[in-house]
Amino acid sequence: MDTNRPPLLQPILDLGQGTLLVLKAVAGAPRLLTHRDSRRAFADQLYLCGISTLPVLTVTAIFMGMILALETGIELQRWSQEEYIASAVMVSMLREMGPFLSALVMAACVGSSIAAQLGTMAVNEELSALELMSIDPIGYLATPRIWAMALMMPLLSFCACMFGLLGGAAVGTTQLNVDWRLYFQVALHWAELKDLWVGLFKAFCFGIVISGVACHFGLATTGGATGVGKATRHCVIVSFLLILVTGYIITRCFYGFAR
Repeated sequence: MDTNRPPLLQPILDLGQGTLLVLKAVAGAPRLLTHRDSRRAFADQLYLCGISTLPVLTVTAIFMGMILALETGIELQRWSQEEYIASAVMVSMLREMGPFLSALVMAACVGSSIAAQLGTMAVNEELSALELMSIDPIGYLATPRIWAMALMMPLLSFCACMFGLLGGAAVGTTQLNVDWRLYFQVALHWAELKDLWVGLFKAFCFGIVISGVACHFGLATTGGATGVGKATRHCVIVSFLLILVTGYIITRCFYGFAR
């Protein structure tokens, strides 16, 4: 990032540069299948984005489902309708909380790691060494990360939904006296395929946003160790903001208009 530019102009330039980076990375997808080194890097990134973050996501999703079930159940108990907590948990997790929780965990755990790794390579002039060997840093470094994040995010979002539903079931059966069979029957009754597909699409978009932001700030790092720290911090902050904005826009497009 160029600190000499006007502060109001910098976000616009970052947005444009990040968008171009994502487009170049998406266009470089065939390389992931045709080059052995790219396939290996892609597999490593799939593991980093998926398996390594699953424990944190599991705990987060279970307790989020428990919180949703408990807060909703307390209110529904006033009208003796606590069995409908399953519908609130299921729809909330499918539409919003599953993709949102997955995106936050990925931005904090994986996005910051990508920004720090690429930032360290940038300040150590390893990117210049790649260019001297006629290797495109975006295709070699950004493409596997962006595609791995985009593909793993929907899977993680679905896992978060299921773990959240199980957490809600645990609260419903132990604290609200809701039969677990009735709980899952109500959840499946109120769930719609549209909610599932919108949630998966939202997670896919979040994956592109997070990885694009992380790669942009990482590759644009300057200023030594201090610059790496700033790039990592900016990556997390911008990712969180764009997750909120993108999530609202997608929800508005699919649910915000009159039928």
